[in-house]
Amino acid sequence: MVTLAIVGRPNVGKSTLFNRLAGRQLAIVDDRPGVTRDRRFGTGRLGDLDVNLIDTAGFEDVADESLEARMRRQTEMAVVQADLILFVIDAREGVVPLDELFATVLRRAGKPVILVANKTEGRAGDAGALEAYNLGFGEPVSISAVHGEGLSDLFVAVVANAPLAEEDDEESKSGDKPVRLAIVGRPNAGKSTLINRLVGEDRLLTGPEAGITRDAVSVDWTWENRRVRLVDTAGLRRKARIDEKLEKLSTQDTIRAITFAEVVVLVMDATHPFETQDLQIADLVEREGRALVFVLAKWDLIEDPGTRLKEFIEHADRMLPQLRGAQVVHLSAETGRGLDRLMPAVIKAHEDWSTKIKTRDLNDWLKLAVERHPPPAVDGRRVKPKYMAQTKARPPTFVLFASRADKLPDAYRRYLTNSLRQSFDLPGTPIRISVKSGANPYATEGSDDPIKVFQARRRRARLANP
Repeated sequence: MVTLAIVGRPNVGKSTLFNRLAGRQLAIVDDRPGVTRDRRFGTGRLGDLDVNLIDTAGFEDVADESLEARMRRQTEMAVVQADLILFVIDAREGVVPLDELFATVLRRAGKPVILVANKTEGRAGDAGALEAYNLGFGEPVSISAVHGEGLSDLFVAVVANAPLAEEDDEESKSGDKPVRLAIVGRPNAGKSTLINRLVGEDRLLTGPEAGITRDAVSVDWTWENRRVRLVDTAGLRRKARIDEKLEKLSTQDTIRAITFAEVVVLVMDATHPFETQDLQIADLVEREGRALVFVLAKWDLIEDPGTRLKEFIEHADRMLPQLRGAQVVHLSAETGRGLDRLMPAVIKAHEDWSTKIKTRDLNDWLKLAVERHPPPAVDGRRVKPKYMAQTKARPPTFVLFASRADKLPDAYRRYLTNSLRQSFDLPGTPIRISVKSGANPYATEGSDDPIKVFQARRRRARLANP
């Protein structure tokens, strides 16, 4: 198992994250700094990865024999013991001098480091998360340890940086890293039957009764020399109809499977698809930022399939505009008809979801998009977009820097999202655009101050290689 050391200055949420990953209240948590003093060990689970955890005291800049100095040595010992360091900062406070000092110490340690921007629930921590780039550990992972938000992104970062992942790096580059695929839908939509047909055996229990599947069951499978981890889930019913404790637990397990998936296949009964619950599941998948593929199962029961398919696609685009263009695959798991179209659609959705766009291409597009449809004037003054950069993939996430950023209408943000999706061929992919006010990273390039020139070049390099 991978050993993770959770480190950082006092009161940034290290013990809260430790408890969240451990799945139980092992460490005492309080608003006062310095509650944790010794290293605390535990085991936990992140996605489908078992991990050893080390909680540490807050890092202090002292080197005498005081209590704080002894706590610091405990933290330094944890860094030596760990395979991977989770360097936690408080995104609401931003980067402080003690964070920069600790970053220098961690760089000397020579261990892989994941920068974790905690307390990013809502929008209060957005600025601090962007500021964290200056620490030199690459893209920060934004989470809220209290609310459990962002753990799927943390899982991806841990898998990519852990020593076990490095051993299989060649396999990952060749496409052998498993695609995590969750099969979701309402009860009795044919999810387990679909997985059995894909893997070619009766791996999962099926039957006419609704609700046979209770736990999220994972099945490892290979499709055209590419590893896939299929997760069958319990059917999701409307919340008002869930009254048994077991079904509530099954529902939580299904939502957890969606959170840690890369691609979600929403299976619907083609005889009555896109009902309210289907739309709610699709909206949940989009809010979690997962790639989505619609499957119309039991297609062999449909009359006039060509006309009905066109109606279904138009209905999906109208009811779920935030997922416009998502692929719709019609098939029959019972007969196998149309099954060969599913996995190519899944792989295409996964590739789109992992897209990274060059900053130069992005700003060329932005210039044309603004010329085609300028932002409206608000209070007699026009909002002026300046430049744009992609801050992460999976899902594609962008930051737009503009004057009067807080005045940019939501309608114009939707226009940019739809134009971005169309221009870069990202149909149905969740796209995130945040709008910020900030200095142009190119603006000081012509300055006589060598420090400002150096800083401008760093910002430009960071934007060119998000």
